[in-house]
Amino acid sequence: MDFGLDDKTALVTGGGGRIGSVDCEVLAEEGAEIVVLDVDLDAAQNTADEVEAVGATAHAVECDLTDRTDVANTVASVEEETGGIDVLINNAGMVDARSQLKDFEDDLWDRDVSVNLDGTYNVTREVFPNMLEREWGRIVNMSSIAGWQGGFGQASYAATKAALIGFGKTLALEGAQSGVTCNVVAPSIVVGAFADMDVDQLEKMDEYFARIAKATPMRRLGTEEDVANLVAFLCSEQANYITGQVIGVTGGVDLFSF
Repeated sequence: MDFGLDDKTALVTGGGGRIGSVDCEVLAEEGAEIVVLDVDLDAAQNTADEVEAVGATAHAVECDLTDRTDVANTVASVEEETGGIDVLINNAGMVDARSQLKDFEDDLWDRDVSVNLDGTYNVTREVFPNMLEREWGRIVNMSSIAGWQGGFGQASYAATKAALIGFGKTLALEGAQSGVTCNVVAPSIVVGAFADMDVDQLEKMDEYFARIAKATPMRRLGTEEDVANLVAFLCSEQANYITGQVIGVTGGVDLFSF
């Protein structure tokens, strides 16, 4: 299926990370020109090199999403170089803060709000008006099952990922009459190669992962490709009537089962 992205430019925040890099690769396979944006330029360049190795065009861009001046200057430069950003994947985020609220550290809360929420706002605020003006755009916010259901010991992560759902639905409403869609992807745990292990093998590697796999009706964990394939579809011409939706990539772990 041709997703209609051959003449589009896609900017992926956190594009040097595990999920972001695969988002870049899958969008490139669909023909998009890729802007790999990351605070770690080496990681961004590694992803860009992988994308270019398969014949696509990619740009590695260093940017601190928490710095509004840096974001504004970076987006302006990218828009000028590429002719416009058509697709924005708000993927960058922090997930490592784990502590019950009674013991939670204020600086970790502030950091996660700054990166996960403010960073998404900062880059979208720069990109969105130009999409409205061109009357075409695709935005995907990367939330999490924790944004739906909460996460024990994940106060800052769950709160910021829940906020991305409300933010995404608002963008969907504001972009609806201008050909700009916004949807939210909410994965469960994504573990790459570990997803191929059966539960018994996984239990020997990581009891936490094994517990989640056992609670998942499909009895496996997710892969980066599971997420990226949905992201690419939501950016396609075929998804032009899908907006404001929150779509889980969970293997059914969010379902009631007995």
